[in-house]
Formats: sequence, structure tokens, C-alpha cells
Amino acid sequence: MSAVPPPDALAPVPVAGRLDRLRRRFGEVSGQTGPMGALVVTCPANIRWLTGFTGSAGVLGITGERALLTTDGRYRTQSTEQVAASGAADQVAVTVGGVADQRAALAELVGSEPVVGLEADSVTWAAQRSWDELLAASEVVPTRGLVEDLRVVKDDAEILRMERAAAIADEALAAVLPLLTAPGGTTEAGFAAALDHAMRQGGAEESAFETIVASGENSAKPHARPGRRLIRPGDPVVVDFGATFDGYRSDMTRTFVVGGEPTGELARVFAVVAEAQRAGVAGVRPGVEAGSVDGICRKVVEEAGWAERFEHGTGHGVGLDIHEAPSVGPGSTAILHVGAVLTVEPGVYLPGTGGVRIEDTLVVTDHGSRPLTQFPKEVALR
Repeated sequence: MSAVPPPDALAPVPVAGRLDRLRRRFGEVSGQTGPMGALVVTCPANIRWLTGFTGSAGVLGITGERALLTTDGRYRTQSTEQVAASGAADQVAVTVGGVADQRAALAELVGSEPVVGLEADSVTWAAQRSWDELLAASEVVPTRGLVEDLRVVKDDAEILRMERAAAIADEALAAVLPLLTAPGGTTEAGFAAALDHAMRQGGAEESAFETIVASGENSAKPHARPGRRLIRPGDPVVVDFGATFDGYRSDMTRTFVVGGEPTGELARVFAVVAEAQRAGVAGVRPGVEAGSVDGICRKVVEEAGWAERFEHGTGHGVGLDIHEAPSVGPGSTAILHVGAVLTVEPGVYLPGTGGVRIEDTLVVTDHGSRPLTQFPKEVALR
């Protein structure tokens, strides 16, 4: 594998301007007493995107003028170092202490605002009740997508990290693919473990998600978990995986046939899915609705007579999370913009015959898209 620089060899992702962009969205949320004046951010990926802080414990309070990151003693040094490195030290204050101290500091910051927002998708019912009690003088309202929508378009530093993640995954698959045709074979779980290990050796922090390796009859299950099944000659094998590099993820699926070309109905499935994926990729360009990309792929599959066997959306956004906006599915009205990163991954799954999925991670460009995942799409493994 080629040498991959460690994440700390790269300049930190700059976050300057992100807080102000978020503040301009405060007026989109209102309570009974007026517009939202403060937001409490609890989603770790959103905190990282806004401040550069990567710790597992932190809460970020934001008002129209100030921002405060609170965390505990485990991250005393890391929090201040990362906030400074990201260029946010003059915008984000840091408080370190126990839970009570953190809550008191946040209440002091946001509690004077009549309307305070919470991230509905990352706050439990119990936590929401707790925030209601802590901010008793304020109206606490739910918010959705305020930060996530801003994260859709990636900057150059983010795309660089995703390119590295994709390259690590490409090289790892090339390194372990001979296991599928080696004498004695390998199990689904054994191949998944080897692939995960190869990604770590190649510079990944971790797998981007739980690796899927599904062979034979299991390939007809879109999200089968790798098990003890021995992969045999003639089997279709779906491999869906990705790497994480400095927090950013890649996602790719390739489907192979062990020992030769697919035959019979399975050969037609491979051809149809490949055609659908090519058409979907060609449909990715700035200004189009994400749902139109799904429709392009789905039309190819429907015309082949397998509409009911394409059982998931065509794709999703990728970044700090493996599934993020935009959704690329039926009815999605999200508009694709230059710098958005998304997958195109049609599939057809026939119980008793097998399944095929082909997926690439793409970045939207001025005139279309370019793939971050580069692994060839040859089917036959000999």
C-alpha cells in the first residue's frame, strides 16, 4: 500500500465563519415568544464541524454573540488545542469541569434568551426534560438540520480527507481480494476482518461503518452481516465498506463472482445494476434534485422488471457521518450543489438467486461529478 500521511500531518480543517453562518439561520426557528436566540448543540459531529473539537463528551452553547464549549477533565488539553488549531479560539470559549459546572456555565450563557433551541435528533426525552428544568426561564424548542444542512457542501480540506479515506479503502480491497479465490477459501466474517485490518494498516482510524460481506444466498439481503458461511466458487459476493480518515468517511460497494463470470439470471442482474449505476452517476450534477438521481436508477431497474427488488434508496450524503444529508431517494427535493458528497448505489436482490449492489462515493463538480472511490468494477474473480 502507498504511504498515507497521518491526520496530524495535515493542516486542521478551518472552521472560521461556520458559527456566523449558523447564527444567520436562527431566525428560521421560532417559539411562542419569538425567534430562537440561542442553540445548544449536542451532536458530536456538529460540535466537531463548528469548533474542531473531536472528543466524545462535549456540549456547545451558541448565542448571537458568543459560543461556549463545555467538556470534562479528560479533554482539558485536547479541547483548547483543537479549538485553537481550527482557528476558532477567538470565537469559542472553553469550560472544563464536572457535569454540574458545565450545565451552570451553559445556563449562564443561553438562559437569558427567551427562546433556546435543542437538536431534536440528538437529545433524548430525558435530556430534553432536564434542559427544560435547567432553562426554566426560557422556552426550549426543537430544531432539526440547522447544522447538518450547512455540512452538506464540503470545503477543500474536507474533500481531501474523504479522498484519502476512499484511497485507503481502494488499496485495502486490492490487498485482500485474493483471499476470495485462495485454496480453502475464507468465510464472510474472515474476509470482513481482513479488510478492516487492511484499512487500519493503510492509515484508517477505523472502518466507516460495520463492513458488509454477503455471499451466495446472503447476497440477496441488502444489509446482511458477515457470518461463518464459507465463500465458495460460483458465489456472488457483495462487499460494502469504507474507511475513516481524520473523521471523514468513504463508502463503496463492489459485487464479485468467485471463479468466473455470472451466468443465467444473475448475469442479467449484474448487467442491469451496472447500467442503473452508470445512469445514476451521469445524472449527478449541480442544480438537480437528489430525487431525480434516484428516479434515473429506479427507471432502469423497473424496466428490467425488478422494481420490487430495488428495496432501498439510491444513496445518501457522506462526511463526518456515514449517512447524512442529502438523502438520495424517492421524492427527495434536496438540490445538489458543487461540493456535496453523495453515494449512488442501486441494487437488485433476488432470493434464491443472489443480489448485486454497485456503489461509488461522488463529489458534485461544476459540470457533473467525480468519483472519490476508484476501485475497478470487474465482476469475475479467477
